Amino acid sequence: MAVPAMAFCAAGALAMAGDAVYRRTIERVTSLDPADAASVYASRCVALVYEPLLEYDYSARPYALRPCLAAEMPEVSDDGLRYTFRIDTNATFTADACFGLDETGAPLARHVEAEDFVYSFKRLADAKLASSGYWILDGRVKGIGAFREASKGEGPTDYSLEVEGLRADGPDRLVITLEAPSPVFLWQLAMPYAVAVPREAVEHYGGHFRDHPVGTGPYRLARWRRNYSLRFARNTGWERWKGCAGRPFDELYFPTMDDPSTQWLAFLAGELDLQGEIPRDNWEEVVDGDGALAPAMAARGISLETAPTLEVGYIGINMRDPLLGRNKKLRQALNAAFDQERWERFNRGRAIGSNGPVPPSVAGADMSPLPFGRGVEAARRLLAEAGFKDGIDPATGRRLRLVLDIGKTTQEMRESTDLIVAFMGECGIDLVPEYQTWPSFLKKISEGRSQLFRIAWVGDYPDAENFLQLFYGPNASPGPNRCNYMNPEYDAMFREAMAAGPERRLELYGEMQRMLKEECPWVFVSHAMSAALAGPRVAGYRAHDFPYGMEKHLRFQRRDAEAQRLSGGD
Repeated sequence: MAVPAMAFCAAGALAMAGDAVYRRTIERVTSLDPADAASVYASRCVALVYEPLLEYDYSARPYALRPCLAAEMPEVSDDGLRYTFRIDTNATFTADACFGLDETGAPLARHVEAEDFVYSFKRLADAKLASSGYWILDGRVKGIGAFREASKGEGPTDYSLEVEGLRADGPDRLVITLEAPSPVFLWQLAMPYAVAVPREAVEHYGGHFRDHPVGTGPYRLARWRRNYSLRFARNTGWERWKGCAGRPFDELYFPTMDDPSTQWLAFLAGELDLQGEIPRDNWEEVVDGDGALAPAMAARGISLETAPTLEVGYIGINMRDPLLGRNKKLRQALNAAFDQERWERFNRGRAIGSNGPVPPSVAGADMSPLPFGRGVEAARRLLAEAGFKDGIDPATGRRLRLVLDIGKTTQEMRESTDLIVAFMGECGIDLVPEYQTWPSFLKKISEGRSQLFRIAWVGDYPDAENFLQLFYGPNASPGPNRCNYMNPEYDAMFREAMAAGPERRLELYGEMQRMLKEECPWVFVSHAMSAALAGPRVAGYRAHDFPYGMEKHLRFQRRDAEAQRLSGGD
């Protein structure tokens, strides 16, 4: 595709953003409070400012954890219930007025202590906050449920109430005790929900705390223009910058661009440093027939990074809906009607069809086909068995009408949704898409008001449990079980799997997936493939399923031609 001369203006003044400024687009973010980090976009920003006990080793494959605010990996008791962490008390929260002022009026900073994690985990459990991250503690940390119940009372939550499973033994020693062994607990402690939040900041800023993040991380919020852009400045006092090879980016600039074409033109014009999603229509000009980067792109210093991801796209079926929740055959018909071959062709290698919620690269994924088949004939048969012969709703005498909520309005989203509408139409179902803003969409599904909704889940950690917990009854909305699937048998297997040894756990994972393929609380759509383009100014980029805070690993590099121009050469 030829790039028009006006492409330079596609992103406004982005090209003039400065020297070592990393620029990539981001979706709208509504809060920078870690307790609200429900979306990938919010989590990416939270993890720049705040830090957890553990983090992912950026280069390790398979994925592995390493210490972050913990000084070392924890000591774990023989029964797997007690985790003892030594806190890196050299780490400091950035200077902020919430910590007071010195004699010159400058804001003070303070060191991190174990008590900060006790407080932060209690915040996740505070029922008044209704954090979507409470699930990582619920049923795991001993005594956390009692604290949550107490927080439901009138008046401010009493954070002095003790939680048996959370204890600070001095400033540098944190002890966490679980109700039962958990094979995924350490992965969860690396999530943006599990970061250290200073109590002083929460109390100082009150209801505005979501706009005033105060953390220990490599970057700090410099400016936030809501629905337009976020800018982060490098925290020069971050200890781990010392000894880092290469030059980190001094600033991160994240503009919001709703139109993929605008994003694409801005990247080609050098106004963005990363194109995290290659538009479907531009795939062939980026990748040659062998799947390698096209020579024209390579000549511009652009690099291609491809990898399978832990993202699963799905159409959620609200099991509280009086029609869909009570009619398994109808839910099966929706799955049978989804044409995966056409979906893969439409996506041009960026997605592979899904027969379940667990990505194929995760241990324990069940890759067996759906038990009732796929295709128009199978869908029509199932519709008839569901009471809608030829797609006719006997209550109205007209085609069955279902509403699909969509949280994006991009051209590609509309085109792909039109394809889904066509799949259902061929089987006799009138699927009506309703488009809304992302915040409105999330609010609607968190309140359980959708009938069908199109969304994706990005794995929080590389274990099948993270995908299977999306159907665990206690995680229902506003938790991650957005489809509100309730099945006591499934819940019992889930709990057993969490306490089982590795072999039995994988066996239970398989049984649970086969149950979901029969029950169909989702329309299983696809698993995403990652294909990102890094611009010539970026060194060190690697595709990562857990990219939260990973910008600290990127390094600024200046192309020879640019360096010559800036030094006065031709």
